[in-house]
Amino acid sequence: MQVKRERKRGEPGSGPSSRNASVERGMDRERQSDTSDSETTDVRRINQQPGIREGRYDPNRFRLHFEKESRDEVERRKKLAREKVLDQMLDKDLEVDINDIYPTEKGQRLEFPRRPPWNYGMNREELLKKEEKSYREYLNDLHSRNPPGSLSHFEHNLETWRQLWRVLEMSDVILLIVDIRHPVLQFPPALYHYITGELQKQVVVVLNKADLCPPPLVLAWTHYLQTQFPHLHCVCFTSHPGQPYSTVLQKKRMRKKGTCGWGHAGGPTHILKACQEITAGKVDLSSWEKKIQRDAVAMGSEGEQSEEGADSVLVEHQSDVAMEMSSPSQELYKDGVLTLGCIGFPNVGKSSVLNSLVGRKVVSVSRTPGHTKYFQTYYLTPTVKLCDCPGLVFPSLVNKQLQILAGIYPVSQLQEPYSSVGYLCERTPFLSVLKLRHPSEREQGPEHSWTAWDVCEAWAERRGYKTAKAARNDVYRAANSLLRLAVDGRLCLCLRPPAYNDQREQWESHPDLAEIIALQGRKEEGTGEREEEEEGESSSEPEEERDRDADDDGDDDEDEGFGHPAVNERKGPTSLTVNMFDVLRENECE
Repeated sequence: MQVKRERKRGEPGSGPSSRNASVERGMDRERQSDTSDSETTDVRRINQQPGIREGRYDPNRFRLHFEKESRDEVERRKKLAREKVLDQMLDKDLEVDINDIYPTEKGQRLEFPRRPPWNYGMNREELLKKEEKSYREYLNDLHSRNPPGSLSHFEHNLETWRQLWRVLEMSDVILLIVDIRHPVLQFPPALYHYITGELQKQVVVVLNKADLCPPPLVLAWTHYLQTQFPHLHCVCFTSHPGQPYSTVLQKKRMRKKGTCGWGHAGGPTHILKACQEITAGKVDLSSWEKKIQRDAVAMGSEGEQSEEGADSVLVEHQSDVAMEMSSPSQELYKDGVLTLGCIGFPNVGKSSVLNSLVGRKVVSVSRTPGHTKYFQTYYLTPTVKLCDCPGLVFPSLVNKQLQILAGIYPVSQLQEPYSSVGYLCERTPFLSVLKLRHPSEREQGPEHSWTAWDVCEAWAERRGYKTAKAARNDVYRAANSLLRLAVDGRLCLCLRPPAYNDQREQWESHPDLAEIIALQGRKEEGTGEREEEEEGESSSEPEEERDRDADDDGDDDEDEGFGHPAVNERKGPTSLTVNMFDVLRENECE
């Protein structure tokens, strides 16, 4: 609109040398290089960012490209959300096998696009055209073997896949970061077999946000992945241990004194030990070990790092030419340097893991999928460097509503959020957690039949969400609010490995349970350790005022995955549901 106004006025700033002209040139480059569309798909581009300045990187280059849903399908789900009565699922229904999400049978196996063969005799244009042709053939083959609507949302942007290829080629060890609440959604077996088979490199899966799951479930997922993939190294990780929310709605975290800050993250030492085991003395990692110790010591009692204790970290932005013409390195640990490649789905906490490893904030974090916009390299020490890759979604057969609850699809871009709310409510005790009253009655009670639309309307009534003109309950905003609570971890939906409920007692008495509890920063029952509120929050402030707008988007630097609901360690068949959600105070509605 600004460009249009300047053209209409005939202002001198609208010439070809102006900033607006550079924006238009950037848009033209995007249109020319867009290779996401195939003959069988209609792609929706998500998270459009403002135009670029001359000489700056294009923030839209790696934005999410997902297949567009038809209007009929969206309307069908809206109607279903109004009519279908929610039925509470059994604990057994939360058990998920990775083979159901990523089939392994011949003819049904879901691959990911590979970089086509090339040689140094090819110029840049020839290489790009070959990659575009190979990628279009991959998309057409994938859609021809799978009926429309059967596949989940997955990345259609070739530029993002190119970043993955470069990171895999440049790295010696791959850190595959997943969310512990639903790790099988974000662990493609085809990627693992490609890295360990064709590339002959090792994979370390980082089970991030480990404080959002009960310790027995963390152990069960670790054992399941190691059983399915024997050569896999599993590491549990949490960026902020011991920092729960006091209520579901509270925006600011509760923290214990001296446990806030990147240097107090739980897991960097475990990643170091896994790398030491893999390298087997071929790389000197003593400098990395000393850095982790210095970062922990440099954190003050209030959780802020002192200037004297902060280590400098060299950051490199990789140019396109340097990355496109790079070949897979046959030599591991070249020049005695260990290169770690960080990859994963959107919203699994890659940026938080990077910040924790570096020891200070070098990457902005956000709950918005696709927040990382470009490739960067971070030198932790002279012998260790990290390669960051934008998050990308692999094709799978997972339910699209579960994808949304996992934070893979931006909540703000949803056309129809109500079916995802219904999916969440069928698998959580939403009435006891949210303290809702049915829209048709004033009294609270489970005797009424609930639909996903009723839940959204009741939540809008409780939170005071009204439309601007007619002052009706804003059900769309209420649905988005509930989904954000789920993505943040304040309404936790944790999937379970197969046969978990039958083996629950075994995991609850496992000898490694104490180690997971220590990693999560949980305190033993009966200890009266006082927790302090986040800076800027007054403990004397009324609770309703502190909880207001806690589900709003906030700014882009909001910490990713920092919802830490308080969890009781009581044993029993409901320890994974009621206790994980029993974080709303009794007087919340009064």
